[in-house]
Amino acid sequence: MNPFTLIADMQRQQWEQAAEIMERGAALPEQTERMMDVEVGQTPCEEVYSENKLTLNHYEPTTDEQHDVPILIVYALINRPYILDLQPDRSVVKTLLDEGFDVYLIDWGEPSKLDAHLTLHDYVDRYIDNCVDVVRERSGEDAINILGYCMGGTMSAMYASLHPEKVRNLGLMAAGLCFDGEGGVLEQWGDEEYYSPEAITETVGNVPSDFLDVGFALMDPVDNFVTKYVRLFDNIENDEMVENFARMEKWIGDGIDVAGETYRQFIEDIYQDDKLAKNELYLGDEHIDLDNIDMPVLQIVGEYDHLIPPEASKPFNTVIASEDTSIIEFPTGHIGLSVSSSSHTKLWPEVSEWYAERSVTRTDLEDVPGIGSAYTERLQHAGIDSLTKLANADVNRLAEETDVSEATVRKWVDEAAQIEASE
Repeated sequence: MNPFTLIADMQRQQWEQAAEIMERGAALPEQTERMMDVEVGQTPCEEVYSENKLTLNHYEPTTDEQHDVPILIVYALINRPYILDLQPDRSVVKTLLDEGFDVYLIDWGEPSKLDAHLTLHDYVDRYIDNCVDVVRERSGEDAINILGYCMGGTMSAMYASLHPEKVRNLGLMAAGLCFDGEGGVLEQWGDEEYYSPEAITETVGNVPSDFLDVGFALMDPVDNFVTKYVRLFDNIENDEMVENFARMEKWIGDGIDVAGETYRQFIEDIYQDDKLAKNELYLGDEHIDLDNIDMPVLQIVGEYDHLIPPEASKPFNTVIASEDTSIIEFPTGHIGLSVSSSSHTKLWPEVSEWYAERSVTRTDLEDVPGIGSAYTERLQHAGIDSLTKLANADVNRLAEETDVSEATVRKWVDEAAQIEASE
């Protein structure tokens, strides 16, 4: 190769790269303004309950009919909950609404210095319980669905143990539950040999959001401090990518402090001593007995979650009493479960189906042998919604309207009459 040609080619490439960089740089002022104007948490909702700093939000339905049992989302005490409603096409809240669910969400707000004494018992057996009761009263359901995310999932498991009669189905999303050495970097950093949460809380009271944010960022410092900004500059002319980046940065920078005593308890009892998974956890005088968690349980875990690795979640299904447990492990990370496009295309329809199958209100018709949810629906369409109506039904007419044999319907009517008589 001609050395003079090589030098000329190198100079040409450098000029082209410089021109490209200058062209991208010219887009910075406009795209910076675009990033400042992004909106988050746009799904319409109303506040239906408040206590101390928390608010309970109820979202406007997007379907004509909803499943019988509503869903209450219990978010973590760290960061704002709008990561679950980041933008219309990547919103867990909107996806659940579009799947026909009645959706509520707890926004914890930010604790003040006066809240530094709040314990896990306060959050679980007071705040969550009060919100659950509001949802139960508004829906008319004795037991509701719960979906807990991250630390909110851990607290939801505790709640389900204390009040199993109020939880119809329990979903645990990226929840830290088992820490026996397989819980990843955070478990190692939080080991009692190296870290004392009490020393932090005695010094600062509530744990500052900046302190927590730096810790999370240092788990992957190259990507969090360098690579992601390089990717942004490389795509600075892509409006959609710039807006997505800005929404995530807005959420990351919108952290909240954590009540000091709750933080200390959580690190010591859950991370360091693994008391929840060992069935040794107490909130105040109340034992979080895993034998009480006997309702259907779904684990939603990220295969590449570096904050809560799958090993910190999945084993929990083997230590609880429930005989209906499921795990959906999806190829994404901790935040990707909420915001990745593939999650909303593939993961959340599957999660919704799991809840939907278990969210049909059981009627007394199902006390009759042979009548399950499918036959109950047929009977209800025919105007039979109680044992009394079934016991007094016209067999021939009902058989025709439900497309069930007369012999079967006659058996149902006789069984219903016997049950009515025995009561």
